[in-house]
Amino acid sequence: MIAKIGKAGANTRGVLNYLYGPGRANEHTDPHLVASWDGFAPDPGRDETATLARLASALDLRVKQAGDRAPEKHVWHCSVRAAPEDRTLSDDEWATIARRVLNATGIAPAGDPDACRWVAVRHAEDHIHIVATKVRGDLTKPRNWNDYLRAHKELAAIEKEYGLRQVTLGDRTAAKKPTRAEQEKARRTGTATTPRERLRATVRTAVAAATSTEEFFTILRSTKVLVDIQHFPSGDIRGYKVALPGDTNAQGEPVWFSGSTLGPDLSYPKISERLAPTETASTDRHPGRRRTAWQQVTAAADRIPDLLTETDDPAGQAHITVLAETLDVLPLIAPAAYKPQLAQAAATFERASRSRIRARHQQARATRRAIKAIVREPAPKDGALLAILLDAVLLAVVAAQHWHHTRHHDQQAEAARQTAEHLHAVYQAATSQPLTAIHQRGLRLALPVQQRQAVLVSQALPDLAEQILAEPGWPALAATLTNTTAAGHDPAALLTQAARHRELDTAGSLSEVLVWRLHRIADLNPQPATGAARRSAPPRVTKPATSADRPRRTR
Repeated sequence: MIAKIGKAGANTRGVLNYLYGPGRANEHTDPHLVASWDGFAPDPGRDETATLARLASALDLRVKQAGDRAPEKHVWHCSVRAAPEDRTLSDDEWATIARRVLNATGIAPAGDPDACRWVAVRHAEDHIHIVATKVRGDLTKPRNWNDYLRAHKELAAIEKEYGLRQVTLGDRTAAKKPTRAEQEKARRTGTATTPRERLRATVRTAVAAATSTEEFFTILRSTKVLVDIQHFPSGDIRGYKVALPGDTNAQGEPVWFSGSTLGPDLSYPKISERLAPTETASTDRHPGRRRTAWQQVTAAADRIPDLLTETDDPAGQAHITVLAETLDVLPLIAPAAYKPQLAQAAATFERASRSRIRARHQQARATRRAIKAIVREPAPKDGALLAILLDAVLLAVVAAQHWHHTRHHDQQAEAARQTAEHLHAVYQAATSQPLTAIHQRGLRLALPVQQRQAVLVSQALPDLAEQILAEPGWPALAATLTNTTAAGHDPAALLTQAARHRELDTAGSLSEVLVWRLHRIADLNPQPATGAARRSAPPRVTKPATSADRPRRTR
């Protein structure tokens, strides 16, 4: 169940007119009271002699008695909606729910004879509206501080008791959703998403790609987004706002969105904090030689699950934030066929990127630098690097889901779960071609080599060997083990490390999972072409589109 408490109003009759009226699209049916403060309030929906004027007058009685002591905005309005898959509740059940919400929020405590006057109106099967006037019988104001969280806490208990869908709870760190007017405007103009959503995605991608605040604004302008930078009298930047070309109001002026209205982490101070330069020691697992940005980002993503279990919460939140930045840039560097699904994964993980825990961003500087380098480095022609990166990112997202779940960040955990589903679909498609090439190399291995690798697997992973050797993906794993040996590694040790690095019992194909893990651990990624030039210009961001105790593998 979802409770939506609107801003306090001053027109009781106006609210009742809407509730008993036809609705914006004639969606209101059979409007009537299911409960009221004393059980005897006039009901214009069921009593022919009752009128909206009488009902409004009864609700406003104490407001008039209080006179100047009454709050100017005295109307409290809360809608309570059941999930689409929930059963239809009776009027009596809705009446009980209304009383419990009013009690929990402090508007009408149970058994209080001086509680505020209120009514609960039902004009649809799936929801009710509760309207109260915020003057008590003793002509004081109710103590309804933090009513939103109190209402949702009570509704969570109601969901369990009534056997309804249990909705994940928020912590007020979510980005603001598009308004009804924005959604209707998008429908009229034939666009799949609202300007707010498109600008949010564009700004997030620009932040992930930029190396400084100056470059951030340069990248934004390169996408043809309108940018307006505000300054203090001193000349320092105070903030910014963005708009889409052609998105205007009734006066023909651009519809501007400040960064903070697009997302709590997209205000200029927040962006400036993330882009602040600092010296950070390298965390490269293979010092002494140049590694591509792809390899560095892959290695960084591969470390995130361990870092989330080993570091404190501010550092953990920083690593999840930088994981979100990794997802934001993936659509820029991936083949066109994968861009829509990767963009959806990034948009979904946006909700998982923040919590009440303040990120200590300096903990993730090295990873952030690698992310910014990856959009400036020529993309490799070998699809194996993308497959390996996706495998590492997918594991990191599953670890982020576990991290949020253990801290009761319900909405963030659910967003991470949904992100993993999007990534898994891309992963399956992206790994097909490079895995086929590795598989073919495995089929060409001499029989003694294949037998030697089979013995190695049986010795290193005795509990999993029978399943691995029977899988269609075994030749690819045999070829990878051969390459590992040729690179000077101990294949048995690496195989054991790969198997215990994360749980494998949810993997669809153990051999295929181990192929990509061995590539990561042994650093078998192909090197970029000699002399490949880096682009010195700012990266190009696509224009706003219209369109357990340990983390477990979701394969």
